[in-house]
Amino acid sequence: MKKDNNNRIKMLNVRLTPDEFQQLLRKVQRTTCRRTSEYARKVLLSEPVIVNHRNQLFDEVMVELTRLRRDLSTAGNNLNQAVKRLHALSKIADFSSWLETYEGDKNRLIELVNEINIYISKASKIWLQS
Repeated sequence: MKKDNNNRIKMLNVRLTPDEFQQLLRKVQRTTCRRTSEYARKVLLSEPVIVNHRNQLFDEVMVELTRLRRDLSTAGNNLNQAVKRLHALSKIADFSSWLETYEGDKNRLIELVNEINIYISKASKIWLQS
């Protein structure tokens, strides 16, 4: 049985102005095509081109979750350092100051977790409505 030869051996050259080329690149970037040639081939042959739609809500969620992750990481590092100091304490006075710091870090961590829950709830309500 003979195999189908799908090698592309014919070439098409197209001249564009710099503005036209930039416009083409912007269109390619909004699609799932990995290369400009793939996009051009689909357009020229009237094949469907899958366009990526930017979801503003998703962008906002990503920015907010990135910020919350950074804050949680900082709070977690502070808590970890506090536990390491606890093992090295030699005086009761040091222990009480550590306890105050720990309570502050713990409360901040709880606030951040609650903030994440509220934000995710808002996002899911909006998402489910659309």
